[in-house]
Amino acid sequence: MKRYAFTMIELIFAIVVIGISVISLPTMMGAVNKSIEENLVQEAIFAASAEMMGANSGYWDEASMKDINLSHLSRVVDINNSCDASKLRAGHINQPFHRRCLEDSNSSTPLSQTSDADIYSLDDASKSNENIFIDTAVAQASGYKNLYKVDVDVSLNSDKNIKTITTTIKDSDGNTITSLKSQNANIGEIEFYKRTM
Repeated sequence: MKRYAFTMIELIFAIVVIGISVISLPTMMGAVNKSIEENLVQEAIFAASAEMMGANSGYWDEASMKDINLSHLSRVVDINNSCDASKLRAGHINQPFHRRCLEDSNSSTPLSQTSDADIYSLDDASKSNENIFIDTAVAQASGYKNLYKVDVDVSLNSDKNIKTITTTIKDSDGNTITSLKSQNANIGEIEFYKRTM
């Protein structure tokens, strides 16, 4: 008569395998949690990049759009009377469709206005300690442990022709996760040549 049963070696081997699984489980869970947290931080960095791109999409200054009824393109603000009588500045090319200074803008400093709701300028992008998530409850339910905050600072450089945009993402404790900087120059836009048949 045959008996079917586990041998002692098989039982010991099964106990060893179960023991290794139980011991390694917390380490694996810790690695998974760390990976998730790093992915969430990476998403905060992507959010900073998106904020930076959004800020850079604005016109350099509301003053650069004084001729908005004539053109949707921004013009060079004539700071410190750097434009000549033909509305060109050093480096400009005297050809149609190239960059030009505004017809009636002579200013020692950019206006840096945020008053015109129809014109989105760089200064309109400034914000302080705002949530990067529109709905914080949904963000927490989605697994975000930190409700990241964003600061966007737009400052005028000493030559008054360049604006520096600094985007900073912070965690809920106020620790800086990342900070991105870009610069936007008072050079206006070039009009594309339209070829007709």
